[in-house]
Order: sequence, then C-alpha cells, then structure tokens
Amino acid sequence: MTTTPLSADVLVIGWGLAGLVAASEAVAAGRRVIIVDQEPRSNLGGQAWWSFGGLFFVDSPEQRRMGIKDSLELARQDWFGNAGFDRDEDEWPRKWAEAYLQFAAGEKRAWLRERGVGFFPVVGWAERGGYGALGPGNSVPRFHITWGTGPGIVAPFDEAVHRAEEAGTVTILPRHRVTELILSDGAIVGARGDVLADSPTERGTASSRDIVGAFEISAGATIVSSGGIGGNHDLVRSSWPERLGTPPAHMLSGVPAYVDGSMQAVSQAAGAHLINGDRMWHYVEGIQNWDPVWPMHGIRILPGPSSLWLDATGRRLPVPLFPGFDTLGTLEHLRRTGHDHSWFITSRQIVEKEFALSGSEQNPDLTGKDVRLLLKSRLAKGPTGPVQSFLDEGADFIVEDDLDSLLAQMASHDGGELLDLEHVRREVIARDLEMENDFTKDAQVGMLRSMRAYRGDKLIRTAAPHRLQDPSAGPMIAVKLHVLTRKSLGGIKTDLDGRALGADGAVIPGLFAAGEASGFGGGGVHGYRALEGTFLGGCLFSGRQAGRAAAR
Repeated sequence: MTTTPLSADVLVIGWGLAGLVAASEAVAAGRRVIIVDQEPRSNLGGQAWWSFGGLFFVDSPEQRRMGIKDSLELARQDWFGNAGFDRDEDEWPRKWAEAYLQFAAGEKRAWLRERGVGFFPVVGWAERGGYGALGPGNSVPRFHITWGTGPGIVAPFDEAVHRAEEAGTVTILPRHRVTELILSDGAIVGARGDVLADSPTERGTASSRDIVGAFEISAGATIVSSGGIGGNHDLVRSSWPERLGTPPAHMLSGVPAYVDGSMQAVSQAAGAHLINGDRMWHYVEGIQNWDPVWPMHGIRILPGPSSLWLDATGRRLPVPLFPGFDTLGTLEHLRRTGHDHSWFITSRQIVEKEFALSGSEQNPDLTGKDVRLLLKSRLAKGPTGPVQSFLDEGADFIVEDDLDSLLAQMASHDGGELLDLEHVRREVIARDLEMENDFTKDAQVGMLRSMRAYRGDKLIRTAAPHRLQDPSAGPMIAVKLHVLTRKSLGGIKTDLDGRALGADGAVIPGLFAAGEASGFGGGGVHGYRALEGTFLGGCLFSGRQAGRAAAR
C-alpha cells in the first residue's frame, strides 16, 4: 500500500468550525497548513453547517435594543451556577469558562462583525432555568441567531481557508482518516492514517470506509478538532452516567454518523488526557425527520413555554421542567421513568408561535437571508413551512379537533399503550381551568404570562395564553418526543492555549485540541450543563486559541 509523505507547519485534523478557525488563524500568522478529514469535501464545515447558528453574547447591542440588561457579572453567575464544577479536574475548565465569558462580553461580536457575520435582531431566551438565582439557567435572553444560521457562521472561515488554498498555503485532504498521532522524543510531530476511497456523497450522508492507501504527515504542530461522539450511539451509551438514569435503548441522531468519536482513542494513545467523558448534552424534544439525511436523523423542536409536557405514562413533568427551561434536568427526570419517549400536548396556535426547528435546513428564511420569506413565515399567521411539513408528514405528530379524538389517536400510536388516558384528560382539563384568570397557582402558566413581558417572546416566541381545548386555537396537537443525541461536554484536557495535557498535567509538545474534541476548551468548559448558544462560540474561541498558539 502506497504511503504519501507530506509536511506542514500546522496539521489540522477535522474541518468543522473549530478546525477552520484554527487553520485560518495559523495561515494569518504565515504558517503552511494541511487540513485532513475522513469525509468527502462536501462536508467541509462539519456539524456547524447544520446548526441553527445560535451564539451567546453578553451585553450586546441586540440585547440592549430589546431592553435586556446584561453584564459580565450576571453571565458569570449564570455560567458557574449552570456548570456546577465540582471535580479536581475542573481546574482548566473553570479557567476556560472565565476566559470565554470575557470573550463573549468583549471582542467576540466585533471580531465576527469584522468578518461579515450579522445577527437576527430578536434575542432568544434559551435554558430559562426556573430555580434560584444561583441555580442553572440564563437569567436573561442571550441566544443570538446568526443571519445565515450555521452556514453563515462557517462562511468567513471557509472563505479564508479557500483563499489560502488558492494561494498555496493551505492543502485540504478529504478522505484522510487519522489512525495514529506520531510521537518522537516526547513530542507529537504529525499523524498517519488511511486514505479512503472516493465517495461522492452529498453533505451529511453516509460515506464508504474502503481503504485505498495510506498517508503520513509531519508537522510542527498538530491540532485535533474532530468533534464529539453524538453519531456513535454505542459510545454514547458506554459513556452514559448513572446520575442520568439508564441510557435509552432508542435514540435519534442530531448529528451525522461521521461524528463517531474515533479520534478520542487515537489522542489518548498519544498521551492526551481525556476528562469528563460522562458529561454530555442530549435533547429530549427530538422528532423523527420525515425527510432524513443520515441514519436515525432527528430534529429538535426549539419549544416555547406553553405546551403541556407529559411523560410516557401521561404524568405531567414536575416544576420547573417546562419546555425550554432545563434540558439536563428534563433528560434526567425522563430517563428515570424507564421509558424512551415523552409527549407534548399543545394547540395549533401554540405551534404557530412557539415551535421552531433546530437546523440550518429547517430555517430557509434565516439561512438564505431572505427578509421577505422571514416576514411571511415568522410574523404571518400559520406555522413556518418546515413546521407545516412535519405536521403533514411527521410520524410523531397527531392532529385532531377535540381531546377525545386526540387521546384515542395517542393511545393507538406506538408507545401510546403506556398512557393513562384518564389521567391525561385530567391534566389537560386542570391546566385549562387555570387559564380563566390572570392569576394562577400553576407555575408554568404563571411563567408563560410573565415571559410575555419580554418583547422578543411576545413578538415571536410565546403564544397568548389560552385553553388547549379552545376551538379557536385548534386543532389540538400531540407530539411524541425522543432523546436526540447532540454534544459531548468532555474531551481532551487543554490549557488556555489549547495545548493538550497529559494525565500528569504536563503539556504534550506539538499537540493541540479545539472544539468539541476538547470539550470546547479545557476538557469541559460547560461543566454539567450548557447555557445554549455556547457550542459554536466554544468552537470559535477554542479554535482561535489553538490556531494562534500552534502558529507560534
């Protein structure tokens, strides 16, 4: 088998957002860069391309225009209350958290604006918490949607790398799968691996793993930016922590199958210390994609606060596990029920106002920067086109005119045999009775009324309070929800320059890590929970840090 020897100043393994940022920074510093990835070139940009493009900023102009008073102090309180750092190995994640907060409150926005990245003017409120001031959640809205969604945030770094490729300072090698990091005299001096057969597949679809050759690349610095484990369900289950109950027997994939965690073992074999592998971020509002791209392709509903959330047996989720409040807490609660699904009961009026779908392909108005389509889809009456497609075609959606018909259809649905239908009926009737007054003992009803005091929620995210059985708000809708894999919160332990650290805490010369492969910095910058809008931002920041340091 032929081995092709190559060399560069900096080798980047993985061409997702973190890898592209790292490569662009190294090129800007005058270095020659090689980028390798196991996938066809159609996948340049990785998971970030598929994302909704949410970014976490602190005290931004968009927040101020919406009347939001944010500060670094408040964001720090929220981040550390959310993260729950409690381990000795959280030393570097804590440092990364502080550094990232400074970035998000400082130059992050201007740095992106210089590269032509713009933002939707309405700031979203994700992970609302619902506990005390020191507990999990965002105290204020901080979720800034990139104008252009995921492709919009990838574009400037993709373009920078392409310009460098045309200039001869970057070489991009698709279908190159790293199987070994080369160690010499205690330092990483490059990588070797398999050249895979050409596989002209579309973005996100499965590619072959047929080996046609071998390669070896020597480099002064090597950056691992290969993503997480969300496409490898066996690895997700083997990493599943006892505190989250039993791992699901059935899950949907929120990331393509190539997000397989294969570089974890390779990096560990070279001496990198992997930490916090039991910290992970999976959603519980997953729905089966009626038009899938990859195996078990799921889409996440980004829900507003009004839908009634029931477990598989029909019991209402406890306070404050309302839609959009506490992802990890909801996952933990539902896993302890022993069932892999749950239910929303809602109305068409709520779906029209509150159901957004995560993903660039599910938001053609924002992704295509189409103002006319945005006004037509977001502000006009009726669901957006992609949401309507799920109502029409989605296997997890049930639409009926009245509660009796809805319950009958839920009971006949796969998993519906677990429902206590009379209890579900009582939950719906009880919730509707609470809507008769402006005051209530129902915490969810009180919260959704309170949220409409925020202009952004009232404008596009929170429906006017109403009875679920109100015919004028109908028809009624039930949605079966699944666990949806997404992010690894742990990874390769790094210092603030992105240098990989060994188990003894010493720097491994020549080896760096960025993005999800490094737990978005330090081996776990989020701790146990993410505030949302922080994954892409973590790729940006850790990729920038690693790229600059590797260039030095």
